[in-house]
Amino acid sequence: MAEETRKGLGTEIKEKQKHKTREPDLFKVVLLNDDYTTMDFVVWVIQKVFHKPAAEATKVMMDVHKKGRGVVGRFPYDIARTKTVQVKQLAKENEYPLECVLEKE
Repeated sequence: MAEETRKGLGTEIKEKQKHKTREPDLFKVVLLNDDYTTMDFVVWVIQKVFHKPAAEATKVMMDVHKKGRGVVGRFPYDIARTKTVQVKQLAKENEYPLECVLEKE
């Protein structure tokens, strides 16, 4: 912690300054279901972008398929935004309408 020294009237006062840090806000990265994107492609994207093992990627894909949405992870804003852009870019390159959105926790 930083210390600040004040001089006055022949005395020195040392005060410790408290710096509060906090964890960054987290954002959920959510994949949304559509009628055209294949299940295999969704699993592949989850594995490639989010580095999830096949079993976990399949579970998220089934949430997307059955519930209409699946949470892939929770990240600070910059990371979540980057991953969202990566998913959308891969979907566009492969001609799928897969949507990926951020939701603040």
